[in-house]
Amino acid sequence: MGTARAFKTSDHHARHSQRMPQTKRGLNSPYVLLSITMVLWGGAFSSSKSVVEHLPHSVAALLRFGGAALALLMAVALLGNRQAKAAPRTRRRAALAGVLGVFAYNGFFFWGLSLAPSLDAGILIPVMSPVLTSLFLLVTGRERSSRARLTGLALGLAGAVIFFLGAGGSTHGNTSRLAGDALFLLSAVCWAAYTLAGPRVLSGTDPLRATTYATCAGALLLGLTAAPDIPDVTWGELPPSVWLNAAYLALGAAAVANLLYYRGVGAVGPASASLMMFTVPVVNTICGTLFLGETFGAVQAAGALILLAGAALAALDGRLTARRASYAADQLPRIGGEVEGHAVPLVQGEGPAAVAGVHAEPDPLTPQRGVVPEGVPQQEAAKTTPPGLAQNSEVPDPGHR
Repeated sequence: MGTARAFKTSDHHARHSQRMPQTKRGLNSPYVLLSITMVLWGGAFSSSKSVVEHLPHSVAALLRFGGAALALLMAVALLGNRQAKAAPRTRRRAALAGVLGVFAYNGFFFWGLSLAPSLDAGILIPVMSPVLTSLFLLVTGRERSSRARLTGLALGLAGAVIFFLGAGGSTHGNTSRLAGDALFLLSAVCWAAYTLAGPRVLSGTDPLRATTYATCAGALLLGLTAAPDIPDVTWGELPPSVWLNAAYLALGAAAVANLLYYRGVGAVGPASASLMMFTVPVVNTICGTLFLGETFGAVQAAGALILLAGAALAALDGRLTARRASYAADQLPRIGGEVEGHAVPLVQGEGPAAVAGVHAEPDPLTPQRGVVPEGVPQQEAAKTTPPGLAQNSEVPDPGHR
């Protein structure tokens, strides 16, 4: 008994290795898939603007996701597992996610494009989405706050205000650009909610079916919205560029991109996936400047830089906090070890890693709860047992509540 260790380390490492997900590498890496998604989305802003210049915004949105819904249905029929059937509750969750991430998001997005340049959309939507996602996780207590993260969120919000002021000043009495930017902000709210809903939607089905359910539900509502405007379109007079852009938006920027995005969210979680959104403004700025000749005003450019810096600070600090908390949780076994022959239950630490889906590198500065050094008397060891937990009992993993 005098030689008994505080932990059965071999059992602990075995359990730890079983809980640690193996991140894929190469072309199947979730970060590669997310990078492809961001490039497709970055080019979608200017492409969507080109379509909106020839079609009502409601019809343009329907072309994008109506075509995407057809493509995904064909993919499910040809590539999907026919034996795998999602429960009705899972289908309802995916459909509700489609109301947010397809119908509401694109309704606001294409409406905003009819009023404002695509450069504004490429800044406000992908940069504000991580800010709003982080803000929601902090307010609900699903992630921890820190001085750096709160500073980043404040900078992001201040940058958004400056960007809006610049948009109002650049219109010279015309408020259409400012109204368009407000619609882009609503799109960012919808996309943040869509991202947060991703893990729950994916819990009962595969990414292909989840994306198909969401896209079909959103496309159906977009069709109802566009129905009054369809008779006014002179389809025979549309230039070939409209059809090419519509095909790219439906197949690349909607069907493929949304499928890859849900795969990425399922692998790394919404917090890490939202970090990748910072690459979208770069791609969009290049496309909008080269293909559409759009530009920023000086005030808008300053606001965009402040917004981008603040959002990056908030998101990156949250990622580091999640990694530290995840390591602290993973260092503690699910059941207790023995201290001088006395069983001591060890509580697995809680943290935002369950939300972000991120596992971390070791942080030696993070304290570990429930660790009792060798040589501690049984009376002292018993004090470490949390109230309401029987000794030598298994503690549920907070990440699977």
